[in-house]
Amino acid sequence: MSRVMSILQRIFPRSLYARAALILIAPVVAIQLVVSTAFIQRHYEGVTRQMTQGVAIDLGFLLSEIEASPSLDAARARVVGLAEALAVTLTLPAGPDAPLQDRWLAFDLSGRVIIETLHTQLPGLVAADVTDPERVVNLRFETSKGPVQAQLSRRRMSATNPHQLLVLMLFTSLLMTVIAYMFLRNQLRPITKLAKAAEDFGKGRSVSYRPRGALEVRAAGRAFLDMRARIDRQIEQRTLMLSGVSHDLRTPLTRLQLGLAMLPQDAEVAALQADVTEMERMVDEFLAFVRGDAMEGSEATDVVALIEGIAARSGTGVHVAGVTGVAEPVQVRPQAIARAVENLVSNARRFADRVDLRLEFQDRSLHIIVEDNGPGIPEVQREEALRPFTRLGQSRDPNRGGGVGLGLSIASDIALSHGGALRLSQSEQLGGLRADIVIAR
Repeated sequence: MSRVMSILQRIFPRSLYARAALILIAPVVAIQLVVSTAFIQRHYEGVTRQMTQGVAIDLGFLLSEIEASPSLDAARARVVGLAEALAVTLTLPAGPDAPLQDRWLAFDLSGRVIIETLHTQLPGLVAADVTDPERVVNLRFETSKGPVQAQLSRRRMSATNPHQLLVLMLFTSLLMTVIAYMFLRNQLRPITKLAKAAEDFGKGRSVSYRPRGALEVRAAGRAFLDMRARIDRQIEQRTLMLSGVSHDLRTPLTRLQLGLAMLPQDAEVAALQADVTEMERMVDEFLAFVRGDAMEGSEATDVVALIEGIAARSGTGVHVAGVTGVAEPVQVRPQAIARAVENLVSNARRFADRVDLRLEFQDRSLHIIVEDNGPGIPEVQREEALRPFTRLGQSRDPNRGGGVGLGLSIASDIALSHGGALRLSQSEQLGGLRADIVIAR
């Protein structure tokens, strides 16, 4: 059962348009099949049988007159005129083209019914041929006066154009399906726009959106707009609060620096100055982590020039190793992307003397890859390394010049805010750590 469900899931379409079209078309097709089957059965069997029975009565009358005649000539003189009045051509005796066995085409449904009905109604029928392209039914009877041939139009036994109703029904169904799909598309378009607005907001873009469509879709759109407004207000309030905290923290740190600068310079004062400097750096990193450049607007950015500028500012050992794909401007928050890449480069330079930057432009994403020839991070610790305030090993102790455990977290948050992710792995070219910032396009 589970295998059948998995096969059905692979067969059925995934998009909303395709599923809605399937829901719309499947019942129409099912109704068409049922109606067509009922129509064919009724028309080709019931109506044809009734019409053929009426013709069989006329033929039975002519045959009875032949049997009642004293001779073949008398029978010919007696029934030929009657046959012409009944639109039947009689040949006494039967001609050489009279059939010797029943003949009908394989796809001729009404022809089979005609032959079966005539055999039932006329025991003296030897053979019937309904394959004439001129729609003439050729019959052969065996009588006491010898074989008799009868020819008559097939239009007396079946409808002349039974396909017209099927064609009309099919055309009407197709027309109604197209009209229904157009209305359905108009109803689904607001859902698509809502999904696009939500996707853009997940990538850090605030696009214009107006709820449209059915009442339920409008309600979902208004709920999305309220949610987006609340998130924007929360981010703005948090940013303003952190700006105030930053100002309040920097003021006493500045007084401490001035006070230490006034003291006689010795080893203890130098240690205190180093601690104050370290505190300033930690405050900057904490604020950068919680702020994340969330209030920065996205814009079409030349990422290649951005990365080349970072490599130039980073000094020796850092360079752009290559760019693959079509280098086009990408909609990103440039300051946030620059901070993420700078954090990765700074982390790499602490443990390696060579750092390569590469760009890969793909159809739906942009990859910014930072690789180094350092010791890397073991696979079991890579997920833990992305958590805030995580330091791996004594070499990353801030008292020894390491960070505070926020560089990878900031880069990961920035990638997530652009609809992507930060992936850590081992560099195949340099053997150290490979950090891949994936940005959705």
